[in-house]
Amino acid sequence: MDPKFSIVTASFNSQDYIEGALKSIAGQTYKNVEHLVMDGASTDTTIEIVKKYPQTTWVSEKDKGIYDALNKGFNPATGDIFSWLDS
Repeated sequence: MDPKFSIVTASFNSQDYIEGALKSIAGQTYKNVEHLVMDGASTDTTIEIVKKYPQTTWVSEKDKGIYDALNKGFNPATGDIFSWLDS
């Protein structure tokens, strides 16, 4: 079986950039991928944009910064290979 990739994206008020990251993951031909977006309780339209990508798992809650958000994403990730993609 092909290895599973877990990709975590930390975001906060990323409405101008998040869709590019989401499209990049959604457009891959390799399909054994999980994408987790950890949002730091954005006050812009970031979450509305993320909701347009139902294959993406997301959480929006206050965090202690980018490294806290990445850890929150990697902890539940189930892949064989881990990476992150900035928003």
